[in-house]
Amino acid sequence: MNHRQAVIITAPSGSGKSTLVSHLLEAEPRLAFSISATSRPPRGGEQDGREYYFLSPDEFRRRVDAGEFLEWEEVYEGRFYGTPRSELQRLRDAGRVTLLDVDVHGALAIKRSLGDDALAIFVRAPSIDELRRRLLARGTDSDGEIEKRLARADHELQFANHFDATIVNDDLARARAEIEEVVGRFLS
Repeated sequence: MNHRQAVIITAPSGSGKSTLVSHLLEAEPRLAFSISATSRPPRGGEQDGREYYFLSPDEFRRRVDAGEFLEWEEVYEGRFYGTPRSELQRLRDAGRVTLLDVDVHGALAIKRSLGDDALAIFVRAPSIDELRRRLLARGTDSDGEIEKRLARADHELQFANHFDATIVNDDLARARAEIEEVVGRFLS
């Protein structure tokens, strides 16, 4: 019996992870996206249970203490993000495999928890210089923020060999085909 529970995708900021996650959700009907929980308030038109499960910091801490998260992080004081275990069950009950888009440390925690029932994929830009170029081209971050993202990317790259597969996103069509092939093999 197939116990495949999750496909986990992580990448340094600017590596093209979101593009590949969107592609996988269109290309692979066996996958469904996991909704994360956060203690931050909703922004704009965000709705509870659609973009995130919005919890108070106290409720988030209560659920952490109860072991209800596969992984979680306090990004800064009182601002939590995490992956509810109930999401995997909700999607499994719907006959789907969970697709998770999380940071490197969250991805490794989930992989440790689920073992061979999860596929962990690390997406990377071909080089730090290319990553810098992409972050500059986005035009959304200050120079200081870009330098912070690059330093974090450099740190995250040290963990790439802990993943089941690494996709170098230098050519989008090739990266899409490669990630589809790796995920298809895992799900079959």
